[in-house]
Amino acid sequence: MKRRRKSRWKITGWTAGLIAVLTTSIAGAAPASSAEILPDPRPLGAKVFKGWAFDTCHAPSLTTLSAWKSSRYRAVGVYYAGRGRACPSQPNLSVSWMRGVKAMGWHVLPIYVGSQSPCVRNTNKKHVPIGSAPFSQGRKEGKDAVNRAKALAMKKRSALYLDMEAYDLKRTACAATTLSFIRGWNREVRSHGFFPGFYSSAESGVRHVEQARKAGLHDLPSVMWFARWKKKATLYGEPVLPKSAWHPHRRIHQYVGNVDVTHGGRKLRIDRNKVDAPVAIIS
Repeated sequence: MKRRRKSRWKITGWTAGLIAVLTTSIAGAAPASSAEILPDPRPLGAKVFKGWAFDTCHAPSLTTLSAWKSSRYRAVGVYYAGRGRACPSQPNLSVSWMRGVKAMGWHVLPIYVGSQSPCVRNTNKKHVPIGSAPFSQGRKEGKDAVNRAKALAMKKRSALYLDMEAYDLKRTACAATTLSFIRGWNREVRSHGFFPGFYSSAESGVRHVEQARKAGLHDLPSVMWFARWKKKATLYGEPVLPKSAWHPHRRIHQYVGNVDVTHGGRKLRIDRNKVDAPVAIIS
């Protein structure tokens, strides 16, 4: 057997650093320090939607979405998986539904409602608390989020949004547990080539994650979906988020919730959103 010649190329510190940055970028991850400015996600493979979206508990039928093409909405938030969903039964949600939505020109914001903070404020979410190993639990549920997304024909470079309902930031141990879960979920989702997004109340989870970003922590979301109701729709007027953070094309503002709206004779109870962010890429 012939001996292989030793390579003349040596991986220097600079080269290794460049490889690490490229690998991170391809996976849709944040830069080495989360306090740095994030890049445009589109060169990283994201499909960005800019416009108006609604989310509703049950995925609407294709007939309803066809009727709603008379509205200004062109994206729909879908609660596609997670043990904390208020509407776990989704009779319309399937691969054919996803492809039908795409064919009609709609975009999908996939929402994963997993385990919730032990100090969650919503009493309806207290039955699915994060456990004693939050980071590993977050990774486990992140893997589930990816597998469920793939089963619905969502491809790599899609954005998947973790829904973490409002929790008590003043309870520091609980808040730390919650952030550990969030970071574990983000790491796992990102490791599979998806963009991890994050939905929460502006004064709760969003404020908490922004504090973590300022502290330079890793494994944070790629996209921020913040809820602040009864306010004018604004992507860069949110008080807890500096304009330089979660930018460009990395924000969604949920500005109104639980309103009944009718288009084309079809009524839905929805939350309203303004979007400039990655969406699902449907095969």
